[in-house]
Amino acid sequence: MLSKRERWIAIGALIILVLLPADRFILTPVLDKLAAVADRRQQLVGQLDEAQNLFDRRRLMEKKWRLFSSQGLETESQAESRVLHAVGQWAQDSRLTMTSVKPQRLATEGTDLQEMTVSVAGTGSLQAAARFLWNVEHAAIPVKIKDLQLGSANDTGSEMSLQVRLSTLYIGAGEGKVSNENNEGV
Repeated sequence: MLSKRERWIAIGALIILVLLPADRFILTPVLDKLAAVADRRQQLVGQLDEAQNLFDRRRLMEKKWRLFSSQGLETESQAESRVLHAVGQWAQDSRLTMTSVKPQRLATEGTDLQEMTVSVAGTGSLQAAARFLWNVEHAAIPVKIKDLQLGSANDTGSEMSLQVRLSTLYIGAGEGKVSNENNEGV
């Protein structure tokens, strides 16, 4: 017969012999699985947020696309006329004296959208040049600055010389309006 002390040691050893394999084969795999599920959940929540942001951006971009396609993506002559008129308005608003405005069409094959650049040169105060550039950046028509050169037009630096190349898009000849058939229904 075992003494009381030996009995407690035997019970403790038996408990350890049962708990060690239970930990190894039951508890640890379950905890690892729970951690993996939590990680996967975080990953899926991140993907869901990313997808939601994509849908939100798509709605915003569709609105911009409709605005640009109704106001900016026109035929070649309409786009040229609109940009030249806008450049004249921006120059008048900023009090920049225009010395040269030259539209140029870039040959782009294999696409319905064509690019037109307008080289603009003018002189005026630094404030006039800054105001002109601000007007370009905040324009309602789809236009962007491709090249920019700013320098002093005289020895004192009171008059600045501005040369900028603007870019806009238009629909190629005979193509009509850009279709939006793939973006319908969202």
